[in-house]
Amino acid sequence: MEAFLVSTGVVALAEIGDKTQLLAFMLSARYRKPWPIIVGILAATLVNHGLAGMLAEWITEQFDPQAIAWVLAASFLLMAGWVLVPDKLEAAEEPRWRRIGVLGTTFVTFFLAEMGDKTQFATIAMVAQYQHFGAVVLGSTLGMMIANVPAVLLGDRLAGRLPVRAVRLVAALIFLGLAGFAAVAALGIAL
Repeated sequence: MEAFLVSTGVVALAEIGDKTQLLAFMLSARYRKPWPIIVGILAATLVNHGLAGMLAEWITEQFDPQAIAWVLAASFLLMAGWVLVPDKLEAAEEPRWRRIGVLGTTFVTFFLAEMGDKTQFATIAMVAQYQHFGAVVLGSTLGMMIANVPAVLLGDRLAGRLPVRAVRLVAALIFLGLAGFAAVAALGIAL
């Protein structure tokens, strides 16, 4: 249960102001069809974070637990800094695939926007740390939905009202705490 709750909270906080949340705002304003957008976000996140979780499981089978613990500590420390950097949605990321409809456009753009994103890396790190693929992938997906569904449903009206700086700071502190736990685990393995 801890893996599910932590991954939900971390991803939901990390997603505030992220480029995929900006993408959710943009799709909502452009298409004004919230349900296909929400389903597209859900499907893209499950596939993307599922692949990230599978990569994490493979990594944990291939490498020494102490080395993984130190890499996790470093990864969470880097995530703490990364989450403080605001994302911007580049014009090139704007969907242009009108033939695949709102659902298809949302799926493709969200899947691609999540590739190499901080929430994807967070999913990899949490699966490696908790060793619970299903709980982390479901939790990180729920976190994405918690952050993005309101963006879809409220569109432009919500954009300027979130205390993004405070949310980023809380997310950074959580990642710092996870880095500390991973470092303590690495030291425990070494003893």
